[in-house]
Amino acid sequence: MTPTQEQLIALGGVFLAAVLVDKIAKTGQVSEADLSCMLGSLLIRDPKDTLEVYGGDDINLREGYRALIGALERDPNTLQREPLRYALSMLGLERQLAKRNDMLELIGKRLPQIQSQVEHFGPAHENVVAACGALYQDTLSTLRQRIQVHGDMRNLQQPNNAAKIRALLLAGIRSARLWRQLGGHRWQLVISRRKLLKELYPMLRN
Repeated sequence: MTPTQEQLIALGGVFLAAVLVDKIAKTGQVSEADLSCMLGSLLIRDPKDTLEVYGGDDINLREGYRALIGALERDPNTLQREPLRYALSMLGLERQLAKRNDMLELIGKRLPQIQSQVEHFGPAHENVVAACGALYQDTLSTLRQRIQVHGDMRNLQQPNNAAKIRALLLAGIRSARLWRQLGGHRWQLVISRRKLLKELYPMLRN
């Protein structure tokens, strides 16, 4: 696997989180497999490769890849505007988080507690979702930049949906951090669009 493909897997994680946030906001529904894939990604400490962060297979990342392709192609028919906005906001928040050692330390302390809940209940259980959502609320949501989520107020006002959205934003920012650690930069999304698309198309077909 090329370094660019490794980066695209992590970026697919950012965009999948963004797509799922948009789905919950608009429909109140999200599949347990997708939720488990993203929340599970928070807890992988020493992966042998990037795919292992997402369960060892990128089948769950396909929706993220599609949204990323739509963003890179800039085709109005396939561009998913809200997910793109959320994804770019997560990349921005990750840059702010990188400067906050206190916040990184708190996240590092709380994730093992969430890990033990996952072992007890499973990754998509409401207790795990609530713990991940609370961790986002105590850390990233205190930064100046906020992610405004748009959708149906009936869905957004349900506490379990709000917790899922926060948990997914936390997982998306973890993917943004991974992308950055793998050498990803925002300018690539503008300057290297064609190269990224060339590597992405086969990943969607595999």
